[in-house]
Amino acid sequence: MQKANTSECARARAIRLMRASGGMVRSSEALRVGIHSRTLCQLREEGILEQVSRGIYHLANQATISNPDLVTVAMRIPKAVVCLISALAFHELTTQIPHAVYIALKKGAEPPRLEYPPISVHRFSAVSLNAGIEQHLLDGVKVRIYSPEKTLADVFKFRNKIGMDVVIEALNLYKTRKAFNLGELLKYAGICRIEKVMRPYLEAMI
Repeated sequence: MQKANTSECARARAIRLMRASGGMVRSSEALRVGIHSRTLCQLREEGILEQVSRGIYHLANQATISNPDLVTVAMRIPKAVVCLISALAFHELTTQIPHAVYIALKKGAEPPRLEYPPISVHRFSAVSLNAGIEQHLLDGVKVRIYSPEKTLADVFKFRNKIGMDVVIEALNLYKTRKAFNLGELLKYAGICRIEKVMRPYLEAMI
């Protein structure tokens, strides 16, 4: 009876932790507060939890995860910043559908290990990496994503890999917004050392 009570207490604590975390939790976080991995496995087998990725669980009765790939990457690779095509898609500045999550990491950082979702890793200088980061709360998880203006500067910098057609489309979609901010665009163009390339396109838009 004592063992059963202990098991029930562990299950209840695990579920409380999940709810307090917005319905998602990493197994490492659960272990830190004394919830054993076997408790999470039992709850998964009973259909109470769903495994989103290795070591990441979601309460099955919670609302469907709206951005599972971005959330998984944010939880598994907390130092990463969503960038390029993925950031364009998030800000609705492209008609492209990312087939991987594009992330920025510091040059020299250890390559991330993630089975799913697929990721496309791009190395940024320290100054560029830390500029223009926004934090968005997605499904209860803080996800670091570059602002629209920083993202536009980045896609200009990586235009040979991404394709100039994607870059021009993004710039034209950004132009239609009331929040068009030439000063911010030029600021990030300078940080990314791409101002000479971007400026003629920006001047043509004014």
